[in-house]
Amino acid sequence: MALVIATVGGAGWAPVAPGTVASALTVLLLWLVPFSRAGLVLFFVAVTLIGTWAAEHAERALGGKDPGAIVIDEVAGMTLSVLALPLTLPVLAVAFALFRVFDIVKPFPAGKAQALRGGAGVMVDDLIAGLYALAVVVVLRALVGWP
Repeated sequence: MALVIATVGGAGWAPVAPGTVASALTVLLLWLVPFSRAGLVLFFVAVTLIGTWAAEHAERALGGKDPGAIVIDEVAGMTLSVLALPLTLPVLAVAFALFRVFDIVKPFPAGKAQALRGGAGVMVDDLIAGLYALAVVVVLRALVGWP
């Protein structure tokens, strides 16, 4: 069960860019499911808590630190990147692009946080990337009214 959750039903086994695939699937889910604000927060908390557990067990099963097949952290980070925003296509698109950049570049303290052990180490860097993406989108909306 932990592997199914950690790989987001197998999306983590995508042959190219599994993190991007999982992030894109999350955008699709966020676009299609009519989450209330409370529902979105509950979804985020559940994915983060269950994902941390699943990542811990999947990391042991797969061997190695943060194997690429574990992509539940992308679901949590992508969800965080829009948690306080309207789930419109422009917001989702900009947040997706920013989240992927921050997840790949891993600006401080995301790179350092990745050194944490177990499920927390898998999840935290993506949550930081999601928080950075959320902050940038909030600032863009405040300064220029876009997206």
